[in-house]
Amino acid sequence: MKLQLTERSHGCPDTDETQTSVRIGISIYTNQVYKICFTIAPKWYTLKGVREWIRLFVSWLREVVTPKIKAFVGDRSSSVKDNAWRLCPGCEKTVPTEELAENMMVCGYCSHHFLLPIKSRLGAIFDGGLYDDVGTARVVDDPLKFRDNRKYVDRLKDARQKTGQRDAAMIATGNIHTRRAVVFAVNFAFMGGSMGLSFGKTFIKAVETATNNNIPLIGITASGGARMQEGIFSLMQMPATVAALIKLKTHRLPYINVFTNPTTGGVLASFSMLGDIHIAEPGALIGFAGPKVIEKTLKHRLPDGFQRSEFLREHGMIDIIVHRHKMAEKIGIILDYLG
Repeated sequence: MKLQLTERSHGCPDTDETQTSVRIGISIYTNQVYKICFTIAPKWYTLKGVREWIRLFVSWLREVVTPKIKAFVGDRSSSVKDNAWRLCPGCEKTVPTEELAENMMVCGYCSHHFLLPIKSRLGAIFDGGLYDDVGTARVVDDPLKFRDNRKYVDRLKDARQKTGQRDAAMIATGNIHTRRAVVFAVNFAFMGGSMGLSFGKTFIKAVETATNNNIPLIGITASGGARMQEGIFSLMQMPATVAALIKLKTHRLPYINVFTNPTTGGVLASFSMLGDIHIAEPGALIGFAGPKVIEKTLKHRLPDGFQRSEFLREHGMIDIIVHRHKMAEKIGIILDYLG
């Protein structure tokens, strides 16, 4: 760290008093010296003067010092085991993350289903954990050149680096209890599993893969809904995915949808609710708008468990609730029954 301090006296332009100009420069592990210049007048200790000093100092810390510290330290989150434990929202017990991973992200105390990484889910469904990645449909990344406080292309870049996927949806083919099937799976870790242009085109590609090979299609959904950064392009994926399912029906091929926590918004309001069989994991949130939004709009307290898997099964929207450990077996039985 370098500290550079210079001082000089000169006359105050408005008075005969003398003021001192102090220049301070601080450099943290760099060769560049950042400078702050401010003026000390005889009445610097007034409330207004102190406020101005504080404002300048905080601004300097935020705009100069903090970015340099972050650049020097870097992102070391991957090397620090700060997520070694998870608090279960079901039983409020602290569970080792390693233990959860070994148990397919299911709490061993209360069977609460945590979010399961997409590749772990596919590995658990397909026989022997073996499947072929068909890929994601290629589209224009940012059709609207959208920007809020960040560019949309930058958000996409971060999500791709984080997940290793090009977009939220992916297609896999393989055997489920010896039955060949196509699986369309959504990764909630990729921008909340939001549905954009690539998402919709990938679903259409999954339908085409199923029809070309004359095998059933299984959807595994976990989504916050349509992707706002793509505007109308995102919303148009709702009718596009529905039209694709109509094509699947004309080939008399079954479509099974597995609802995981959460499945909401435009994904729920389109293809996911058009399955021949609806399966849900225990306790999954399934609904178009969140319960808090509905409660605030209606100004009425909602029933306990509203929009959860168990509530929806009682009201006919879900056919069966299946524990994650038994999901592959149950899907295999259904596929055998449907032929």
